[in-house]
Amino acid sequence: MSEYRGRYWHLLDDGRMQCDLCPRDCRLHEGQRGACFVRQRIGDEMLLTTYGRSSGFCIDPIEKKPLNHFYPGSSVLSFGTAGCNLACKFCQNWDISKSREMDTLMDAATPEAIARLAKAQGARSVAYTYNDPVIFAEYAMDAADACRALGIKSVAVTAGYMHDAPRREFYAKMDAANVDLKAFTDAFYVKQTGARLQPVLDTLVFLKHGTDVWFEITTLLIPGLNDSDAEIEAMSKWIVRELGCDVPLHFTAFHPDYKLTDLPPTPPATLTRACAIARGQGVTYVYTGNVHDTEGGSTRCPGCGAAVIVRDWHEILAYRLTPEGRCDACGTAIAGRFEAFSGQFGRRRIPLRASPSPLS
Repeated sequence: MSEYRGRYWHLLDDGRMQCDLCPRDCRLHEGQRGACFVRQRIGDEMLLTTYGRSSGFCIDPIEKKPLNHFYPGSSVLSFGTAGCNLACKFCQNWDISKSREMDTLMDAATPEAIARLAKAQGARSVAYTYNDPVIFAEYAMDAADACRALGIKSVAVTAGYMHDAPRREFYAKMDAANVDLKAFTDAFYVKQTGARLQPVLDTLVFLKHGTDVWFEITTLLIPGLNDSDAEIEAMSKWIVRELGCDVPLHFTAFHPDYKLTDLPPTPPATLTRACAIARGQGVTYVYTGNVHDTEGGSTRCPGCGAAVIVRDWHEILAYRLTPEGRCDACGTAIAGRFEAFSGQFGRRRIPLRASPSPLS
């Protein structure tokens, strides 16, 4: 199952094979792997070497993705594979995304087994996360089909670095996404991630104007690299102009990790400042993350200002929305995907151990 024939490639006149999945456009000789490490040329085929294999499964609150406007309080089955098509120096999951030795560590799981496991665990959705689902797109799309057949939603947690044709196929299968907009300068993307900014902006515009996918944006603020007033203001203006005011924006705190250990953690005041700037530019729903900040994690009604969802970390302390997602005080509609609130999963995190029964 791990030697799955991947899509999105073509042969070049010089005999090399070009991967057409993401803007890296890796050109491969026989046996070579792309920058993501998981897409490999074998003969005149592209193999997705991690198809059907996961780095592990966990039941999380949906707010951990983070998604604050997608069935709040519900649980999500999270899983990923190995590898990544970006090279972020600040990667928080580098042990997975940068791994070259995952084949002996991963659990086997068919797409159908993942959907059955989510159903059995009472998860409202499945999240393709930990590493970027762009690089295991075929596996994620097959899992999303299996989930949809059982009434389970699919969530992509992604950096959004993808070419247009596969992007259209991929998001046709997804119900929600959190897109990591890592900064708002191309210089940051080139130096800190080995990628470019424009393809990520293209993904966001496509999600807004070409799909019905609910999506939210996360920006990890790194001291001295992407946290200036000018950059946050420019990004917020672009979001309002190109995506509208109702796309939730999460500013999260950096903690030194991987290859970026010489910078301090992000002060909470930086997140508060960024939220104020974004709101000043017209972004309606702005949140803080990776810090304890009840006010920064709560949702307020844009009509009357009431706190309609009060959050402490990933736990909901108060919920004041109708099943249709309207403020129960003034009736203003809150952007998102909502249903009758019947309790919450809470701030638990439940690792699942793969076994032959649910995952075969």
